[in-house]
Amino acid sequence: MSFRKVVRQSKFRHVFGQPVKTEQCYDDIRVSRVTWDSTFCAVNPSFVAIIVEASGGGAFLVLPLHKTGRIDKSYPTVCGHTGPVLDIEWCPHNDHVIASGSEDCTVMVWQIPENGLSQPLTEPVVVLEGHSKRVGIIAWHPTARNVLLSAGCDNMVLIWNVGTGEELYRLEGLHPDLIYSVSWSRDGSRFCTACKDKSVRVIDPRRGTVVAEKERAHEGARPMRAIFLADGKIFTTGFSRMSERQLALWDTENLEEPMGLQELDSSNGTLLPFYDPDTNVVYVCGKGDSSIRYFEITEEPPYIHFLNTFTSKEPQRGMGWMPKRGLDVSKCEIARWAWGQLGGGPRFPMSPYDPLCPPPTPNRFYKLHERKCEPIIMTVPRK
Repeated sequence: MSFRKVVRQSKFRHVFGQPVKTEQCYDDIRVSRVTWDSTFCAVNPSFVAIIVEASGGGAFLVLPLHKTGRIDKSYPTVCGHTGPVLDIEWCPHNDHVIASGSEDCTVMVWQIPENGLSQPLTEPVVVLEGHSKRVGIIAWHPTARNVLLSAGCDNMVLIWNVGTGEELYRLEGLHPDLIYSVSWSRDGSRFCTACKDKSVRVIDPRRGTVVAEKERAHEGARPMRAIFLADGKIFTTGFSRMSERQLALWDTENLEEPMGLQELDSSNGTLLPFYDPDTNVVYVCGKGDSSIRYFEITEEPPYIHFLNTFTSKEPQRGMGWMPKRGLDVSKCEIARWAWGQLGGGPRFPMSPYDPLCPPPTPNRFYKLHERKCEPIIMTVPRK
């Protein structure tokens, strides 16, 4: 006699979110009010960068991680753009290099001093000019150094060599409307885009061709987003025809029907997905929501498994996501690549429950309120 499994086995079923104490927040920050569906925040192991309100141009704050508490109004900013900054992203290969895209149609790359800013930074290392309308999306290549992608409201995607300042690829004519999001595949050979025409496209930048396309991935007219997962599948967030928020998982080999589709609620905030490839957990943060939902992606149906929800009192204006390199190994928190010593040499990544494995690390979010930035640590309990 066989018994059906009632509870699905998962190491991450009891993951919970933990906000830090008030004194560990970044206070008195005037977060940007620009109506653009960006995260407004970028984090790495050294700094947290936040797009802020600025008169007569665009600016963003760059704070050393340890500089918590109240931030003085006169604290220096990065302020070289002549229009509001729409997106920022730290270089994955150099913790002191950050790129920004702006309404002034330019992309700028900045070198941040070792100890942070002591005076306003107005001179970028390089200015990348090629877009004819505002630049709303910035994405560094995950494996190739000095390669940067930018997407603008001119419906074009440009790929740059930041070292020389030259344009490597100009991809125009692939998108008939505004591009909502861009995500590189894990090896950087392709990227996927979500467009206002409701299509998700997989693009080979070297050939400048659309490898796969799914029309009407989500039926709703509101913005959607798409991200590549580690195994090459695509996770999307969007809206149904009845304006209900949806999540979907797609196999790039067959985009006819989604592998999994879930409806969440009827709120109107755009859902921002953040993906952890080590645990295969996707965190979904809605703009204007006061919650973070998280889901585990598995090989067995229904593929998208709801884990839990972190809820707080105040809605989020934006959200930053700390890369695994910057997390605290001493805490009993969600897995990263863990290396132990065995026979005098490194071991391959192992289970977080391996007795020889050092405590795994968390995922850490940086939640933007109207006037402050609050770190939230995602923790998995261990025996």
